[in-house]
Amino acid sequence: MTGVILDNINTIEDLRALSVPDIKQLAIEIRQYIIDTLSQHPGHLASSLGTVELTLALHYVFNTPDDKLVWDVGHQAYTHKIITGRRDQFPTIRTYGGLSGFPRRDESPFDAFGTGHSSTSVSAILGMAMASSLQGNTSRQHIAVIGDGAMTGGEAFEALNCAGASKANMLVVLNDNGISIDKAVGGLSHYLTRITTSRRYNRIKEKVWRKLDGDTEKRTRSKAKSLNFFQRATFVLKTAALGAPNLFESLGFRYFGPIDGHNVDELVEVLMQLKEIKGPKLLHVITKKGKGLKTAERHPVTYHAPGRFNAATGAQIKGASNGKPLKYQDVFGHTIIELAERNPKIVGITPAMPTGCSLNMMMERMPRRAFDVGIAEQHAVTFSAGLAAQGMIPFCNIYSSFMQRAYDQIIHDVALQRLPVVMCLDRAGLVGDDGPTHHGAFDLACLRPIPELTICAPMDEHELRNMMYTAQLPDQGAVVIRYPRGLSVHADWKNQFEKLEVGKGRCMHEGSDAAILSIGHVGNAALEAAKRLEGEGVSVAHYDMRYLKPLDTSILDELLARGVRHIVTVEDGVKKGGLGSAVLEYYAAVRSANPTKEIPSVTILGLPDHFVTHGPVPQLHKDCGIDTESIIAAIKM
Repeated sequence: MTGVILDNINTIEDLRALSVPDIKQLAIEIRQYIIDTLSQHPGHLASSLGTVELTLALHYVFNTPDDKLVWDVGHQAYTHKIITGRRDQFPTIRTYGGLSGFPRRDESPFDAFGTGHSSTSVSAILGMAMASSLQGNTSRQHIAVIGDGAMTGGEAFEALNCAGASKANMLVVLNDNGISIDKAVGGLSHYLTRITTSRRYNRIKEKVWRKLDGDTEKRTRSKAKSLNFFQRATFVLKTAALGAPNLFESLGFRYFGPIDGHNVDELVEVLMQLKEIKGPKLLHVITKKGKGLKTAERHPVTYHAPGRFNAATGAQIKGASNGKPLKYQDVFGHTIIELAERNPKIVGITPAMPTGCSLNMMMERMPRRAFDVGIAEQHAVTFSAGLAAQGMIPFCNIYSSFMQRAYDQIIHDVALQRLPVVMCLDRAGLVGDDGPTHHGAFDLACLRPIPELTICAPMDEHELRNMMYTAQLPDQGAVVIRYPRGLSVHADWKNQFEKLEVGKGRCMHEGSDAAILSIGHVGNAALEAAKRLEGEGVSVAHYDMRYLKPLDTSILDELLARGVRHIVTVEDGVKKGGLGSAVLEYYAAVRSANPTKEIPSVTILGLPDHFVTHGPVPQLHKDCGIDTESIIAAIKM
């Protein structure tokens, strides 16, 4: 049983049939349902706890799904899923075959736009609003809920600039919880804080809203008159609060708020009023990330996605870690500090992911040499390039799927100018429960064509440390190091640094019948396959290539000279354009130069030409054919 009222919310019309007091009770039940469910089925907790009342008010007032509601970022939309026909499926969220952790257009008609990455919602609803206008629909509403730091992303401001000059019928709801996944940074955060903490603002706001409450009967008799008063009142509040032109007003939006995002009465009343006002509008809503679970309210960063926890106390449930390898992320965090203590030129940069990528360790130890630039991947890369141009050695740590957003900056600002930026691509390969929006599937194929880049991937944490060490040595140029989410290989993670020979792989297992060439952590599955095949009497060599660019062609020449007839390449990136493609290209060039030369057959194992779903990484590796069993089967073909 989920709750007395929630049990009877089967359609969105059931919600709209409720009274406002019933909605308040429903919010309590949904919040507890989220806590109870996620305590056993881990997901994004704190963000969705903060948007319960806001979600209910939006669906109560607006005619979704005909009115278009877009969530940015999508991990704050769990209440949205629960009340739009997915209540009973909610325990399957982020599990294999279950609900996605983010809005997906193919999952529900209420998911108007897929939003796994941040800062896209305003662009999306502006496009939708323009489409509705072109199609002759002037009554449809278009709402973007942008929160968890997404307003720091440059695309959001590009869209606000464009939308403000339009007459689009759209509402941007700024869900201001003062934090993203980590603590919010930058000038916008300070600006919003100034609005919400102004004593003059809050004093006048209270007087105006008391006046509005007293005029309820008059507003009912004369809606047009009440709307004028509402607009006049909000203008007074804005002027009183800021004493200067409002940022959003300057961009062409009508600004309203801030209001309490947990006050259902106020939310419903204001949204009903805004529904009648045409053109681009922005409503500033103040919410508490983690609301309803005290530990999540006190520690919103930790409880953004806390894993399993005690629903009653909020205490996290952690497995024993004694003797286990560190996560690659933690190896990075410890290693960059170790290197920075030796080399004063080293600095760290991340776009809003310091805890996730473990740069927070350096931020605590060396606060002046570590930078969180907000959700701004393009800026992070060019900022790093600027640092490098002045003699620093920046380690720019960005999740692989987020680095896609800075592709031009890698080309134009780093590679073209031959600047020594070290780009550490965290979450490379398949990331598991976050699914296709977060899988690091494309980095190898995207980056390999770019000149002046060195691209490498460690098979274990010792290689990660050695690659980081080598990358910060003189004259290394721009280096990309990509590594996966999660545990590395060895419990004794702290090896002595060793300078690697750039572009050279290593033989992990001798063999003569066939060869496996792998890059990155997936090489551990390849090594296991080679060992098991040896037990079956099949002699298979395994090479950890280490570098995709430059490729170790001496290994390919050696295999050719030895007459190895079959090669299997293994990578946890897309097949097209990665390691397997590089091997085929090399052998095609050999054949072109010597048409009579016999070259090995090459089987490419990698991610397929479709988006991979969410689920446990071992299961996804099996589905994609890059697990040990699949490698063995490919050798035996």
